[in-house]
Amino acid sequence: METKNELWMKLALREAQKAFEQKEVPVGAVVVYKNLIIGKGYNQVEMLKDPTAHAEMIAISAAAAFLESKWLKDCTLYVTMEPCPMCAGAIILSRIPKLVFGCYDPKMGSTGTLYTITEDKRLNHSVHTIGGVKDDVSGNLLKEFFKGKRKV
Repeated sequence: METKNELWMKLALREAQKAFEQKEVPVGAVVVYKNLIIGKGYNQVEMLKDPTAHAEMIAISAAAAFLESKWLKDCTLYVTMEPCPMCAGAIILSRIPKLVFGCYDPKMGSTGTLYTITEDKRLNHSVHTIGGVKDDVSGNLLKEFFKGKRKV
């Protein structure tokens, strides 16, 4: 039986699939508040020509708009790949208390791999972080995407 984290991650993976179909790096995210998705996003860097258009940033912005607040204090962010430094910073700034991610990112991972920004006690907020949820599925989607890029 799937855990609650795995069920929400499945929905983040649907967002990642949208990115894949648009030829974007397939990362997806959802923000959950009281068992309701209030923000979702997928990478749109190429489409928007915006280096900040990561799945997490889009989902956080949508959730903040929904709650009409810069603080996402009672929310959980589910994202299919370990956040980069920019996204980890946004997670801290939005005061999200819990982050669940799929596969680890050996090149930019900032929630445990290269850095541990979300749990750094020197900052004014720390985030309970759980990694590796459905990492095989998210990792395989990324591998398939980059395999297709190398053929071109």
